[in-house]
Amino acid sequence: MAKGTQRRLAAIVATDVVGYSRLVRADEEGTIAALKALRADLIDPKLAEHNGRIVKLMGDGMLAEFPSVVDAVRAAVATQAALAEHNGDLPEDKRLKFRVGINLGDVVIDGDDIHGDGVNVAARLEAMAEPGGICISGMVYEGVRDRIDEPFDDLGEQEVKNIARPVRVWKWSPTASGKAGRVTSEEPLPLPDKPSIAVLPFDNMSGDPEQEYFSDGMTEDIITALSRLRWLFVIARNSSFTYKGRAVDVKEVGHEMGVRYVLEGSVRKSGQRVRVTAQLIEADTGNHIWAERYDRELTDIFDLQDELTEAISGKVDAELAASERQQAHKKATTDLDAWELYQRGMWHFYKFSKDDFSEARRLLQLALERVPEFANAHAGLAFIACEESVLGYAQDRAETLRQGLHDAEAAMAMDDRDGFNHYVLGRVCTLLDDRDRAISVLENSIDLNPSFAPSYFGLGFALYYFGGAEEAIPLMDRAIRLSPHDPHRWTFYLVRGTANFMLDQLDLAITDAKAAIQAKSDEYFPHLHLAVAYGLSGRTDEARVAGDHACKINPDLSVAYISASLGGLHAPYLDKFFDAMRLVGMPEE
Repeated sequence: MAKGTQRRLAAIVATDVVGYSRLVRADEEGTIAALKALRADLIDPKLAEHNGRIVKLMGDGMLAEFPSVVDAVRAAVATQAALAEHNGDLPEDKRLKFRVGINLGDVVIDGDDIHGDGVNVAARLEAMAEPGGICISGMVYEGVRDRIDEPFDDLGEQEVKNIARPVRVWKWSPTASGKAGRVTSEEPLPLPDKPSIAVLPFDNMSGDPEQEYFSDGMTEDIITALSRLRWLFVIARNSSFTYKGRAVDVKEVGHEMGVRYVLEGSVRKSGQRVRVTAQLIEADTGNHIWAERYDRELTDIFDLQDELTEAISGKVDAELAASERQQAHKKATTDLDAWELYQRGMWHFYKFSKDDFSEARRLLQLALERVPEFANAHAGLAFIACEESVLGYAQDRAETLRQGLHDAEAAMAMDDRDGFNHYVLGRVCTLLDDRDRAISVLENSIDLNPSFAPSYFGLGFALYYFGGAEEAIPLMDRAIRLSPHDPHRWTFYLVRGTANFMLDQLDLAITDAKAAIQAKSDEYFPHLHLAVAYGLSGRTDEARVAGDHACKINPDLSVAYISASLGGLHAPYLDKFFDAMRLVGMPEE
């Protein structure tokens, strides 16, 4: 041991703020100021009252030690209860919620700092705790079980990263302790003015307590992922988890939580495999909008949890958006509010026809007449401009893209935390040959919502457009995986196919062209792509049939027509595509 250090047994408390990065992105100065005030006015006094010592502050986190586990747990419970009361009058996006982990272990004293496995275990326990909750090790529980009148749930032995032996974990939550409870009402809560969802705790069907942490953690991560969707109202985790362990009626949940949709699921472990099921339900009718089952090898449980969270949240995003568009389209055309006009407009947009684009523009403009600051409606108009330009429907491509840039920048000025707005601006900038800005905002779009499949498509398209076909392909793979039923999916296959075409992977290019046609058979571009891929493969007769089909859909199709639509495409790619068009007999003009 180095000179000047020593060991001792200590009760260690690790704490951090839930969703701190998101809160800082939304309001950096306000969040930092609120955290400082909480530490000075509430947290520090509670620690001092129970003989605690702050070892170090770490941005959104804190490490403290206590002379006994009783002091540590009492301080943690008192602090969480006070924080819950403090948050009670604040809007959800302004609440600072903490997780707490407590361990009793041997620590190395290094000046005023402490190190060692005892500290590491406390940090891992903190990561397992729910927002507003506490997780303690088995050694801590044994020290407080007969001395503190607080309920703790046994989570069993947990594998803890970088710790050789499993750790017995006990969980305290404010709902179990009576510090907070589920609010019920005989009258249904009114629905919010935007789509709303409650994610119920996924059921642990395996009988293995270890999977309880997995299922709870995945539920919480799905809630966090969906909360990034600015157009969606998501019930907070603490409210959703009041249904844990109960048999529930989704209609009851919809009434009590005031939501239109409910997501529920289950986790079952068998040997070294895990099966996760999930289903999205319309609460009022009980209709199943979407259901899926995932079977995976149980290797790294945390990586698996991340993978399934991403897959499920991406699916919910796409399916729920489609359900909203369909509902808006079915409604009578009178007395529609801005949101319904927007959804009706996007329903037409995803038909990808010239007439539907015109109708979509009309409806989005009506939405903006009602709510001029409706950011997504501005983004929708910019999106239409992009597709009209690419598909050759714009009478004046330059003017259409100029207006598209204006609408995309207006959307960003109104809401620069919405991944959709970043995505659309990136698409416009790509077509305007502004590579650096396009790549930057599209990467931001993915950062804001890693489950939004179009963002991966947009970034992949931009990389392809500027000459990076090889870089584009894995991004298209990701988009297809996240949203295999996306109304835009034919373009996912199309761009991946054209990227493979440029890399001379002609069999893959043909496969993707066929997939794009299967997803949308009435669009000319997939048929054209199939024709040129067949042509370079020497399959002349098949190329001519596909080319004729493309020309029937779009009689104006020619080399000049494509040049006007995609003139900014990487020059070697454009030349190769034009040569292939000529090879299969496409006209010049």
